[in-house]
Amino acid sequence: MTTVAQQPLSPPYPCALAPWASDPQKSRGRRVPEPPSPPRNEHQRDRDRIVHSTAFRRLVYKTQVFINHEGDLFRTRLTHSLEVAQLGRSAARALRLNEDLVEAIALAHDLGHTPFGHAGQDALHECMREHGGFEHNLQSLRVVDELEARYAAFDGLNLCFETREGILKHCGARNAARLVQAEPHGPAQRFINGGQPSLEAQLVNLADELAYSAHDIDDGVRSGLLDEDQIMQVPLLHHWQTQTLQEHPGLLGRRLLGETLRRMLSAQVHDLVHCTQSAVQALAPTNSDAVRALPPLAALSTAMRLQTTQLKHFLFEALYRHPQVQQVTDQAKTVVTELFRVYTEDPLQMPLEHAQAARSGQHQALPRTVADYIAGMTDRFALREYLRLTGRQPFADALQRSAQ
Repeated sequence: MTTVAQQPLSPPYPCALAPWASDPQKSRGRRVPEPPSPPRNEHQRDRDRIVHSTAFRRLVYKTQVFINHEGDLFRTRLTHSLEVAQLGRSAARALRLNEDLVEAIALAHDLGHTPFGHAGQDALHECMREHGGFEHNLQSLRVVDELEARYAAFDGLNLCFETREGILKHCGARNAARLVQAEPHGPAQRFINGGQPSLEAQLVNLADELAYSAHDIDDGVRSGLLDEDQIMQVPLLHHWQTQTLQEHPGLLGRRLLGETLRRMLSAQVHDLVHCTQSAVQALAPTNSDAVRALPPLAALSTAMRLQTTQLKHFLFEALYRHPQVQQVTDQAKTVVTELFRVYTEDPLQMPLEHAQAARSGQHQALPRTVADYIAGMTDRFALREYLRLTGRQPFADALQRSAQ
């Protein structure tokens, strides 16, 4: 197995940002200008606004793979976001990038995710197919730009361009054109012109990928849906588990899996730092805007990318398509679809502020208002609403299993 040599990262605590890092003193600013807020820099201020937002608090009861009632120790959108922030900051420090911006993007990147993970997103997209569709990535930007209601002078959180740019990881052509029409030279412009986001945003994209693959293995084993024989078929996991057992013969269970995943993640982050350093040195951007005009700089090595892709394919086949997961996924889609139908037929079933917004045309009329309301739900609130509106108890079998 080929891996990048794990050399000490130097310097471990850089005193100054690299020239190509995003400098908070040179931010492109906020949509509504605001005076500075010392002693925080602008990206620290963004991070604080995100942490204090309602949408961030809701992440604690939003699912990754396993629905909230299936167990207390499975990852949620909140714990996932914290893990992404930790991996991102570690890599950013080694690369002398803006750690505060990395943290802000990581903590905000899933604010627009629906209840029930990707099942909820897929169902809501299907419901919204005739009304512009639904992208959780675009919804995260919508949350921080419009839907949060905490400030007197503006809607949303009024975050800096750099944070908003990082949140908008993907954007379809139609939505990009609409966003650019409303905000020329805003964060969607690069999807029209081509180009990349800041290096901090690129780093978070990869940290997100590494984090969810590792914790989905952990959760899959904890759930009993994956076993040791299965995961040992994955070359990346096999390599690090073999090395662990060579150093700690007889190690078993949670300690063995935890040590294996820790070593795997460390190797991936070292690989990411090494390859990104090499790309930066080869192309020598002079500032953060030069980064945006270059091909992607944050990357894994060819060998590590192959091994990470193999891990993702394994998870897709063995966990995400597992019959038990698929059964819950199908029920989750039914919940979201039925909630959308009821609310569009009878908006008064929603809280008054949402019903009034639907009537007034605020936030793009009824279907979009309903989508905003459902996307903001936690798993358990969506289940309570479904029971209230239909009299049916979803996930009855899973609830019975969890009570035993």
